[in-house]
Amino acid sequence: MRAIEVELTDWEYYQDFERLLLPAARYREWKGRRNFVTMALGRNMRICRRRLLLLVLASSTVLLAFQRDGFPPWQFEDAPTEAHEKAEFTFGRLRFAASGGSWGGWRRMGWSEDFPKADRQFMEGVRRLTRIDGRSTEKVLDLDSDEIFNWPWIYAVNVGRWDFTEAQAKRMREYLLRGGFLVADNFHGAAEWETFLAGMHKVFPDRQVEDLKNTDEIFHVLYDLDERFQIPGYQYIWTGRTYERDGIEPHWRAIRDDKGRILVAICHNMHLGDAWEHADDPRYPERFSSLAYRLGINYIVYGMTH
Repeated sequence: MRAIEVELTDWEYYQDFERLLLPAARYREWKGRRNFVTMALGRNMRICRRRLLLLVLASSTVLLAFQRDGFPPWQFEDAPTEAHEKAEFTFGRLRFAASGGSWGGWRRMGWSEDFPKADRQFMEGVRRLTRIDGRSTEKVLDLDSDEIFNWPWIYAVNVGRWDFTEAQAKRMREYLLRGGFLVADNFHGAAEWETFLAGMHKVFPDRQVEDLKNTDEIFHVLYDLDERFQIPGYQYIWTGRTYERDGIEPHWRAIRDDKGRILVAICHNMHLGDAWEHADDPRYPERFSSLAYRLGINYIVYGMTH
């Protein structure tokens, strides 16, 4: 079983460690001195130990469930009644380990960012805007099982932090060459680009990444998308910037097979997932979500017909 690393910044969204671990009367004094050992004496120490033990047990339970199922239980909304209906198309989301060995699944940094709202809200748009018979819920897949071969279209987020074992890279290579299609989204700047490439080079050591031209078929299979612009993440509503880190210019790129079919559609310096997730937020500009939906739908049509 893999160990999962959780950053303190992620935990701060769910609990205040200081107030959980220390009795209220000691809180201010400990806050100033930052010395847990000397402050927690006698009965207070026993209380703190009990609280710490309960916290560790609760955290372990959540993390073990997360390892098995890929998400903390409180992150899921109720699944629609038709969640597992048969359909022509299902949105597949790739679960992967981040560089360093962590599964990185907590919403802010890993494979599950925007999950599951982005997946479901995007598919709701697909069902309304096209005649594609799409399932209303997503399918989480990983590269440790041949189950991935049953799902021909997958989406991966935060690929600037991914990593593959040799066996996983081999399975991904086989999956793509046998007709699978991968959309890589939400990674920004030069450093994350290099990590993304390191992962892809394990999959395809001899295939080059190319910049897509406006005339490429993938931009015209349904919507004509000659005029595209950078699709920012949710941070845009308070920063006013469409870019993150040093990823100022958006890039639509691809990796092809020997016959020219696109295997991997690469969205560098943009965040389609946020645009899908926040399409219902009046603070997030409609033009970004509209383009993200059109791009995503084109990627589906291309991936399922080529």
